[in-house]
Amino acid sequence: MTKKASKYFLIALSVIILDQVIKFIVKFNMELREEIKVLGDVVKIHFIENKGAAFGLTVTNLANGLGFDMSEETGKLILSLFSIVAVIAIGVVLYRMADHKSPLPIFVALIFGGAMGNIIDRTFYGMWFSHMNNYDGGLFHGRVVDMFYFDIWSGYLPEFMGGGYYNLWPIFNIADSAISVGIVIILIFQGKFFKMDEQASGIGVETATAASTATSSPAEPTPSPTPEPSEKKEEAGE
Repeated sequence: MTKKASKYFLIALSVIILDQVIKFIVKFNMELREEIKVLGDVVKIHFIENKGAAFGLTVTNLANGLGFDMSEETGKLILSLFSIVAVIAIGVVLYRMADHKSPLPIFVALIFGGAMGNIIDRTFYGMWFSHMNNYDGGLFHGRVVDMFYFDIWSGYLPEFMGGGYYNLWPIFNIADSAISVGIVIILIFQGKFFKMDEQASGIGVETATAASTATSSPAEPTPSPTPEPSEKKEEAGE
């Protein structure tokens, strides 16, 4: 691994460590659904375990909605395996773009670290914490620990909007935050990032071309001084 690539994978590792430390603290010190108010009734620590993907979407619900009969256990396994394949692909992309001159790899590293953080939950939490989980777990059957909650609004939606009880802001974790920040920044500044890389690449090509030309072109020979004509020897008898 190159030195440049190592820098970005270190960013991802930092996200993973911070994410897992906070999850362990919550998992070992709070009861499921327990809530701690941080800033009044708005900012809270609310411990839940998410068995699906973003916003609680599960593969089982999606498959059943499309008319396929799928058990919840099969849905969890598919989601875990798909997540692993996806994060490997992101890691390969991050490694290959390590030479970019723009900040783009930094935000890809955030996405990679966040995805890895949640994959650890789905892959291992069902096995590591089987003695304390309130669900049947096992390898690839864990649930993601979420805890940060901005209680801006919650209530029932009218029927024409689908009805049901909803929270305006979903409960999330550090991994979710890293993924969201990475995606949003890339979407907003992708044009600028690619332009920076193109400019840097153009400068590099021009510099390399100039250096190649300087080294490959033969140096012009330095003209040797014209020797002074020797004086004619006087003829004998003059």
